[in-house]
Amino acid sequence: MDETDRSAKPLSGVLNDVALAMRGEDVSVRELLAQIGEQGMLVFAIFLIIPFLVPVSIPGVSTVFGLLITLIGIGVAANRTPWLPRRLMDRRVPTAHLVRAFEHGARLVARIERFLHPRLRALTTGAAVSRFNGVMLVVAGILLMFPLGLVPFSNTLPGLAILFLAVGILQKDGVFVLLGYAFILATVAYFAALFAGALLAGQGLRNLFSR
Repeated sequence: MDETDRSAKPLSGVLNDVALAMRGEDVSVRELLAQIGEQGMLVFAIFLIIPFLVPVSIPGVSTVFGLLITLIGIGVAANRTPWLPRRLMDRRVPTAHLVRAFEHGARLVARIERFLHPRLRALTTGAAVSRFNGVMLVVAGILLMFPLGLVPFSNTLPGLAILFLAVGILQKDGVFVLLGYAFILATVAYFAALFAGALLAGQGLRNLFSR
């Protein structure tokens, strides 16, 4: 299928197309980006975040994908195509995991697409707003990289922030951009609570053994 046909499809259709096109035991990030085609870096960010939003585990990718999303956010803030490290682009991921993730993701995105339409454009247009939204993507990408993969919701919360920011920017929907901001704040609050809980637990252990 050529890119003209693909670009006319909704994002959920593109996800299904990429899942159907995958071959072999694994695929590199570079090959995955080539399969996505001329869809833009924000769409690539949506692809990268799907494994953290569906019940499919792909071990060891939160740091790599989080760094890629951080670089995409820098590109959005600077209004230019971001530089992507060769080592990250050549990182290979099992195809079977990705196919399941994209199939689940297509269903997830299809549900979101019904509610997307241009509104609150002040949050999606203009150079200053674009820079701010890019910075917010950077923050969300960094939060995704935190080594808390075994902690419930530690990847899901920043993943939802990235998803809502990306689709909101792409569709000029300020409501979804606001949701992205809200999930960034929720992630920061959640991580702060975890850190505070760990400090209190450590203090309690020290008090216990110091008696």
